[in-house]
Amino acid sequence: MLDTLERLSAAFADAVWSTPLVTLLLGGGIFFALYSRFLPYRHFGHALGIMLGRHDTPNEPGELSHRQALAAALSGTMGLGNISGVALAIVAGGPGAVFWMWMSALVGIATKFFTCTLGVMYRGEDSLGRLQGGPMYIIREALPRAFYPLAILFSVAGLLGTLPIFQANQLTALVRESLFPGFDPLLTSLVIGCVLALVVATVIFGGLQRVARVAEALLPLMVMTYLSMTLLLLLLHIDQVPGLFASIFRDAFNPQAVGGGLLGVVLVGISRGAFSNEAGVGTEVMAHGAARTNEPIREGLVAMMGPVADTLVVCTCTALAILLAGTWQDPENLSGINLTANAFKADFGNVGVGLLLFVTLILATTTMFTMWYYGAKCFGFLFGARLQDYYRYFFVAAVVFGASVSIDVVFNLISGAYGLMAIPTMVATLMLSGRVRAAAKEYFHRHPY
Repeated sequence: MLDTLERLSAAFADAVWSTPLVTLLLGGGIFFALYSRFLPYRHFGHALGIMLGRHDTPNEPGELSHRQALAAALSGTMGLGNISGVALAIVAGGPGAVFWMWMSALVGIATKFFTCTLGVMYRGEDSLGRLQGGPMYIIREALPRAFYPLAILFSVAGLLGTLPIFQANQLTALVRESLFPGFDPLLTSLVIGCVLALVVATVIFGGLQRVARVAEALLPLMVMTYLSMTLLLLLLHIDQVPGLFASIFRDAFNPQAVGGGLLGVVLVGISRGAFSNEAGVGTEVMAHGAARTNEPIREGLVAMMGPVADTLVVCTCTALAILLAGTWQDPENLSGINLTANAFKADFGNVGVGLLLFVTLILATTTMFTMWYYGAKCFGFLFGARLQDYYRYFFVAAVVFGASVSIDVVFNLISGAYGLMAIPTMVATLMLSGRVRAAAKEYFHRHPY
């Protein structure tokens, strides 16, 4: 039965993440960069100023400050895709997959600017009259009625793609292997899952404001810890670093590369990159759509910082650690999170595993906090805002379920759902890209930074 589920889930993910979708994401990002004349890349300084609170507008509509919106979005994107997702990408596509993850992030900067600008520009009211943002509201508010099924597709895929089962699964695996190696695996997983569920419930029952505050406090500490671990690891093996980068660039264009040749490596790298930074997927649009502002361009500029921190910084840390360890081709080390753990354990012993456990705990829990918000918004759009509070109970139960299921089935289902979410998000954004460019021109005319 399990083998059948794994085959079906793999077929589903492979069918979604095929050449057409990768072309849509990569080609769409290139189009946004060219169409905007590289505007997002030219205004990083202004984006940093907005993120630091220099342009906050407390009396404008929305729930979160610019920084809180970015923290909430990053807590969703900066999750276990940065650790176990990178490991799975290297296993499936070899070192060359890392290069295509970088490419996904670079074009994702422009994609996020466009999608998240629209998220504020076309906010809509839910069934209780509360202002909401997200691809489903962009489609409903800005496109003809004939495109409404795309909003439904996004919301249905979002209900599956934002479930916390992948995060719960990988965090449980690391805690179980690190702290309770001699105990019954299933029973241990259930106990850990229940503890995780209690932690998640404590935060999400406090609403989006509590989620944003927790993420804003914990994420900088996590990034600094992980960067320090990786930099120390690279310093210990500084003589091998040039060879690592050479292998990444060489295998990125190698027709005989691991993962089905050149096309296979591209597909693996772009899909894992999108799974990590979510540029074009649309989940981050829901967080940035809650920003307290009447200036959509400002929120788009803040949002574009996400792929830089997520993929270009954190994912690169993971990739270099795994490639340095050289264990990614060992069949005994191919279980996602444990591959990354073994990479740090090789040099730092149990201290390295303990630090990775700390980083993973923050990544997994903050991601689950934000994923609840995304799932609840999709649920409310489909079934009415009056019922979306009940989604919390379902979400907490899914944490316990995810702690004890197969990693392959979980990852494939979530990855496939993410791909489905990208279709309506990218189609709507491409159709409305002219309005973003016009708004950007008008904004920078009023604010010539």
